[in-house]
Amino acid sequence: MEQQTGTHRPKLCVLTPTPLLMVEIEPGQDDGYPQNADIHLHPGGQGLWIARMASSLGAEVTVCGPFGGEAGAVLLHMLAEEHLNVRGVPYNAGNGAYVHDRRGGHRQSLAHMVPPQLTRHELDDLYGTVLVEALEADVLILAGAEPDRVLPPRFLARLVRDVRSVDKLIVADLSGEAAKAAAAEGPTVLKMSHEELRDAGLAADDSVEELQRAGRRLVAQGVEAMLISRAGEPTLLVTEDSSRLLVGPVVTPLDHQGAGDSMTAGVAVALGRGASVADAARLGAAAGALNVTRRGLGTGRREQIERFAGRIGIEDVVETAADVPGGG
Repeated sequence: MEQQTGTHRPKLCVLTPTPLLMVEIEPGQDDGYPQNADIHLHPGGQGLWIARMASSLGAEVTVCGPFGGEAGAVLLHMLAEEHLNVRGVPYNAGNGAYVHDRRGGHRQSLAHMVPPQLTRHELDDLYGTVLVEALEADVLILAGAEPDRVLPPRFLARLVRDVRSVDKLIVADLSGEAAKAAAAEGPTVLKMSHEELRDAGLAADDSVEELQRAGRRLVAQGVEAMLISRAGEPTLLVTEDSSRLLVGPVVTPLDHQGAGDSMTAGVAVALGRGASVADAARLGAAAGALNVTRRGLGTGRREQIERFAGRIGIEDVVETAADVPGGG
């Protein structure tokens, strides 16, 4: 099964409310210094991980977000080196940062500098910046804030409403109240994990049947397609007329983090190329699956991902009578 995508290089606008500076400590060479370590700096946060993968897949990516303080200055320099367009707004309090220790073979958080809530003027600047860029892009991607309080849900609801008014494509990767607010305004695709649906009170449990019902309720509100990731299980795609599972080869994860963000990027890039929602979901599933085989969050090779997408099958969910509207 060959992945069908166009040759058009899509323009993507990524709302990145909380760009983060990631400081990672890796094992150093054993050269007689017991404390020797490799220390790396990376741009991080959901929006930047999505942007990185989208760029790897060949999209022209513009990042819109607040940048300030020492961490913000470092991030701007690093993003320029990654060939991402940046439309930054001033952030008086400065960006947040993490320090992670990976010398034990897994990621351990040693310190977290939490970014503060955006002020009214910063929100106004960010809204105008994203709106103008989104109207000139093929797809707007909405990433969540960490922590949630940095960006109010009404900001996202208004942005979805205004951008959708001119029939632009919107892919949202959100949770909690932010996801509910965006869903009410009808994005093209809303991606949530099964944990996020459950934690938001939108699903009672993690069963396919319950997740399918939750997806259908959100589609009935106006979301065109719900993409529900399920950790190591096949992703569920729910639209108005179908519920399907994305089934592919099982891979052994090296680092499970970043799969969902890579999935979102793949979906947005494919939609920007003119692909159907189903084919976009297949490219997203491939990007997410291959990302977990790597150590870098939001990283991957386009040629490998597009070939792997051909291995992603789509299977209809077998419905019981209780799943069918009006069923017993």
